[in-house]
Amino acid sequence: MGNLKQVHIAVVGAGGVGRHFLTQCSQLLSKHPNASVVLISRSNRSLRVPSFNHRLSLSTWEQDLAASDSPACSPSEIIHFLSSAPGKCIVVDNTSNQDVAASYPDFLKNGISIVTPNKKAFSSDLKLWQSLLESAYPGNERGGLLYHESSVGAGLPIISTLKDLVDTGDQIHKIEGVFSGTMSFLFNSFAPIEGNGGTWSDEVTKAKNAGFTEPDPRDDLNGADVARKLVILARLAGLPIESINSFPVQSLIPKELEQCTSGDEFLERLPEFDGEMEKVKAEAEKKQKIVRFVGSIDVVGREVKVGLEEFEKGHPIAGLKGSDNIISFYTKRYGSNPLIVQGAG
Repeated sequence: MGNLKQVHIAVVGAGGVGRHFLTQCSQLLSKHPNASVVLISRSNRSLRVPSFNHRLSLSTWEQDLAASDSPACSPSEIIHFLSSAPGKCIVVDNTSNQDVAASYPDFLKNGISIVTPNKKAFSSDLKLWQSLLESAYPGNERGGLLYHESSVGAGLPIISTLKDLVDTGDQIHKIEGVFSGTMSFLFNSFAPIEGNGGTWSDEVTKAKNAGFTEPDPRDDLNGADVARKLVILARLAGLPIESINSFPVQSLIPKELEQCTSGDEFLERLPEFDGEMEKVKAEAEKKQKIVRFVGSIDVVGREVKVGLEEFEKGHPIAGLKGSDNIISFYTKRYGSNPLIVQGAG
């Protein structure tokens, strides 16, 4: 960044994730005066500089945005705004919005780089994935750069590790692990290596109250979040997976509770089904094993799946703590000892 004359940053999404990003950005940009935030857009309003000689204040942006009467910016409006910028441009998308994700190729074709945790661009329609590869550099010599490390494993270097393995000629045989901090926290509490753990419904409620789940825990328990991450990694490993509907994904939502009108109603009724999860845990314990919610990609067998698996108590997956993720890369280079990335997810 220090070698560039000017870098202009447009931020889409200023909620929980966006707020934390802008805090980090404020610290980072204090060391890089050549870079500036020039636009912040959220669902109902936006804030932008009057000219590219200015920069938005990252100490007062929340108050300034709240006072703005400018509506939210569409992707095409952001592209138009940045097209006259005298330097490099980056769009940081902090949303999970499908429409914004679908516009990534347009940004990239206009030389605008993308940084995002938004999984939907990389795990939905396969044609969109292919369009991203064609629109971004190096597929398009004039295209913007595309970074989405945090779309899998939060801050863990999962995507960069996989890309490095592939780019340096290694052959990926299998990828397996715990890809959800929520599911990790739940099962480490519900089925610990030592002790009995609480009831399933109690542990889900505790996880929600601690902020580990979505406002409606069903959005975590349906397995879709893990499935999206597997689609992304499978595609990077060379498997043209069409969508999350292309392979089995085990949902932990009782069918009787799928139609609950709210997350609160779901939690109220969940104790009725504690016995089902107790049976799952007991079956594993009979074999001296531990149950965990995992995802796996068998590249050789071209098979992807998400769901409950049993592991020996000495297995790295069984021994996770807190909300840690763990991802194992089985490759030709590493043989029977996988390359493991582990940490807070």
